[in-house]
Parts: sequence; structure tokens; C-alpha cells
Amino acid sequence: MTDTTTVPDTELAREAAELVRDTAGPLLYDHSSRVYLFGALQGRRRSLAFDAELLYVAALFHDLGLVERHRTDRRFELDGADEARRFLLGHGIDAERARIAWTAIALHTTPGIPEYMEPEVALVTAGVEYDVLGVGYHDLPARDRAAIVAAHPRPDFKRRILAAFTDGIRDRPDTAFGNVKADVLARFVPGFERQDFVTTILDSPWED
Repeated sequence: MTDTTTVPDTELAREAAELVRDTAGPLLYDHSSRVYLFGALQGRRRSLAFDAELLYVAALFHDLGLVERHRTDRRFELDGADEARRFLLGHGIDAERARIAWTAIALHTTPGIPEYMEPEVALVTAGVEYDVLGVGYHDLPARDRAAIVAAHPRPDFKRRILAAFTDGIRDRPDTAFGNVKADVLARFVPGFERQDFVTTILDSPWED
């Protein structure tokens, strides 16, 4: 295994990987593993000093809120963030590190903010944007990209991840207001009505 596809080899990291692999299945496990690996590469490219173990756990848990077992009626990002914090605190990790992981997951669908926060917060979003959206695609060498995809394949990934997003949030459409998941519901859920920020302001109970 090359450095490009190496993940932290600690008891905490192994337990986190086992939990997510068993709970979320191969699609989200491989995606989350790639999020870590691409995020770590972007971190090294940007000369950021980051906690690899913490970044790994946050990346692994970032989509766990899409999984039925962990869904609530809140935004899926919060469900995953809460599970990561619970996992970390339960393994003796201090509250500050757990807070950073929570923030990284909670903000990973809010572009333009994480990049100015702690490196682990910035790099979870960077890894997500790289793997899902192709943001910064040519920043990383093709050989590194190929090695990561060989270790964690992405067959029919675009269609399958969109289906996972849809399944994970179709029953809580109000949580898509003001974030990118409204685009998913608008495309794949018949009858979904997008909430509009301007209309919400104009229709508020204020007289003016």
C-alpha cells in the first residue's frame, strides 16, 4: 500500500472504520475513505498541519446521517456530527477534538466557510468537494487519484451517491432549505417544493 492510500493505523481509527463499513455499507464507506485520502492530499499540498486520526474519523462519519439507523428529523449533517462526537468522547477523546470533528461534519455541505476554520474542518469539506464535485480535480496527480480509486472504487458513483442523498433526506425535506440538498430533492423527488428565501422573508408575519 502506498502512502497515498494509507490511513491512520490506530485502534480508534480501526474501530471507526469497522463501524462505518458495517453500518453504512460499501458505497458510503468507500466514499468516506476517499474523502479522507483526498482531503489529506489537499492538506499536504496546502502545507496544513492536521491531525490525521481526527480527520479520518470525521471523514468516515460525515455521511452517517444518511443511514436509516442514524436518521432523525434534523439535517443529516447534524446526525452524523452527533454520532462522531459520541464515538470520540466514548473512546476518551477530549471535548475539543470532538468539537472539531463535529464542526467538520456539520459544515461539510456549507461551502465557503470551512476553508477558514481548523485544518480538519477545512479538509473534510475539501475531500467531499473533490470526490463528489470534482473541485480541484487537477490539483492532485493522476497517479494518486488512480491509486485511491483502485483502493476504494467508485462504480457508477455519481448515480449511486445521488440516490443515497435522495433516500437519506426525502422524508425530511424541510432540512434541505438553504443548502445544496434542495437541488437533489428537486431533481429526484416528485412533488418537492423548494422553499425560497426571498418568499420566506416577504411572507413573514412582519408588516414591513
